[in-house]
Amino acid sequence: MHTSATPRERLLDAAGELFYRDGVNIGVDALCKAAGVSKKSMYQLFRSKDELIAESLASRGPAYQTLLRPGVEDDRPARERILSVFERQDDMVASGNYLGCPYVSTAVELKNPEHPGSVVARHFKQQLTDFFHRELLKAGAEEPATLAVQLTMIFDGASARSVVRAQPLGGIGAATASALLDAAGVRAAELQLN
Repeated sequence: MHTSATPRERLLDAAGELFYRDGVNIGVDALCKAAGVSKKSMYQLFRSKDELIAESLASRGPAYQTLLRPGVEDDRPARERILSVFERQDDMVASGNYLGCPYVSTAVELKNPEHPGSVVARHFKQQLTDFFHRELLKAGAEEPATLAVQLTMIFDGASARSVVRAQPLGGIGAATASALLDAAGVRAAELQLN
């Protein structure tokens, strides 16, 4: 954490880290202590802890998405771009610091679909589904909307499995996604030529 960071930035950073590691039920005192900010300051910056949950999740979202999804400069075929998400997930889990998808973790913990944190979680999960949908459209897949949801479910299932089993995925997410793509006729470029 940079000493030049504002109290707001320190709170968002501390909240993002603590909520991911310890869950959203961590106390305000612990959050403020980790951020080096008083409770009074926290409540001047955020109307409530719920708002802090939502904003900390939103502030970390773009970086998490960048870790998972290939950039626009990646010109591989759609199938490879889709599978790269699962390969990156595999790498994140293998690093030993992965505690599951932060959006799913937050939404499951909150249990309230109207909570601001759940709304943010849903938004970012939709972005992953939208990415899959765009790639499937490029690949000419039949029923790309359904297939995109299925791929998101594979991602979320692999994420949950990695946490429950407390061990690397060993490629199971990518293999499952590959089998789904094969069944849907979204084949590797070299197989399409035959």
